Amino acid sequence: MVEGSVTWSLSDADHMTAAEIYGEMLVRLGEEREEVVALTADLARSTKIGKFEEKFPKRFFNVGIAEQNLFGIGAGLALAGYIPFISTFAVFASLRAGEQVRTDICYQNLDCKIIATHSGVSFGQAGSTHHCTEDISVMRSFANMTVIVPADGIETAQAVRACIDWPGPVYIRIGRGFEPWVHKDDKYDYKIGKGIEMVSGTDITVIACGPSVYAAVDAAKTLKDDDGLSVRVIDLHTIKPIDKEIIEKAVTETRRIVTFEDHNIIGGMGTAVADVIAESGKGCAFKKVGIPDEFSIVGYPEDLYNHFKIDSEGVIETVREVMGKEFEEDEDWEDEI
Repeated sequence: MVEGSVTWSLSDADHMTAAEIYGEMLVRLGEEREEVVALTADLARSTKIGKFEEKFPKRFFNVGIAEQNLFGIGAGLALAGYIPFISTFAVFASLRAGEQVRTDICYQNLDCKIIATHSGVSFGQAGSTHHCTEDISVMRSFANMTVIVPADGIETAQAVRACIDWPGPVYIRIGRGFEPWVHKDDKYDYKIGKGIEMVSGTDITVIACGPSVYAAVDAAKTLKDDDGLSVRVIDLHTIKPIDKEIIEKAVTETRRIVTFEDHNIIGGMGTAVADVIAESGKGCAFKKVGIPDEFSIVGYPEDLYNHFKIDSEGVIETVREVMGKEFEEDEDWEDEI
């Protein structure tokens, strides 16, 4: 592992959730920085933040089932010079305590780092009330907020380490359990605000975040072998600030863009990408794939990913569909601005 990484090996990581890796990284940061504190609302075990409590009991605060107080207290600690890592389920962080995140934390531009677990439909059987398919839209609309959606546990660790010196509030969105690993190790150039080209390609670009990155990488291999397609795959782990350069480059070079995310298609990563494309003045074939404008259904996460076509099969189907679209492919962009 690289300097500053956590002490587990990749063989260990195969048996750890992203939240468990986050918990390990938070302990490491606590050892390095005395100003790091951790807060939860009676979910230390579920969010894996309890590892910090075991190591630093005097720097750990459990406020009980009171999420609005959780973020208010976090804001107070930040004003006192601490760096609070606040961890709860995504649905509670973005919806139940949305006002406190906006007004107590973002309005004052405080160094609060929010680690939201059980995002999207990853909580599967818990049902629609505990699924969170609106949080990217909510959080990226708050001024001063940085929004990160790691692809796997390794990238979660990278994001947690990077965010401690990133100014202002940060929202890191992770799933519940054993989402597939897409990064082989942590020896890659991770930077907040800079997307990663996972697979090179010239025919079409798939832009994904969270568990959809693995699905996209897996689908790209199948599409190359079965269809002879050259599919570019971008891991857009930071939704805000968004990497305009990597998106505009993909538009220019592939002219077809498809986005995949475990989130409502309204206001999420796909919308953020569409905004960049619209502002560039360059046309392309484009499609957003995610949770439709409806409440998610109940089921195992893998079945829900398949149902909403954000798994590998869904990526393959959608790429084939978009490749069949016709549009003007001239090289003169001036008439499109």
